[in-house]
Parts: sequence; structure tokens; C-alpha cells
Amino acid sequence: MSKNRKNESFPLVGQTKSLAGLVDYQEGAVVSRTLVDKKTGTITLFAFDSDQGLSEHTAPYDALLYVFDGEAAVTVSGKQLQVKAGMATLLPVGEPHSVKAVSRFKMMLIMVKA
Repeated sequence: MSKNRKNESFPLVGQTKSLAGLVDYQEGAVVSRTLVDKKTGTITLFAFDSDQGLSEHTAPYDALLYVFDGEAAVTVSGKQLQVKAGMATLLPVGEPHSVKAVSRFKMMLIMVKA
């Protein structure tokens, strides 16, 4: 893979961008864009249309969820949290969690191997 093609897949190399602008809303869907995918963790951006979500699941990583835009209900180990633009929460390794958009919202999920 050429150096230029590698930089196309990761749009932040050597430049600055609005992270929220790197993923777009799509009607009736959850859209994701992975920026980093390594054995030690991932960084993924998500755009959720209203009432869309991720069903309850667990992950083998600790995860930091940061909201750029909108509002969502995040459930962590049975406890429901409301998150809005500028807010973050930690999703501990192995703990069940889910996400549901209250309104259209965008988030970044940073997962780090425990």
C-alpha cells in the first residue's frame, strides 16, 4: 500500500479535521467509521439517527464514549445514563451496555485493551 493510500484511510495524518464531520447521519441507520484499528484498541466514530441504537452487549475492552452532537440513553450494567454533546462515560470491560439515540447524535468510542 502506498503512503498516500494509507493517509486516505486515516484522514487526520498531518492535518486537522472536525471529528464530528468525518461521519454523516443516514436516515434510519447507525453509521460508523473506524479511524484506528489495532490489537491494543480502536477509535470509531458513530452517527445515530433518532431511535437507532446498539443492543446490549459486552466488549473485551474498556471503552470511553464521548458525545459530539445530540443526545442518547446509555445503559451500563442496568443503570441508564443520559448523555449529551460534550459529555462522556466509561464502559468497563465485560460489563453489559447499550446505546439508544434520543435524538440524532454523534459519538466517538475509544476502546483500549484491558
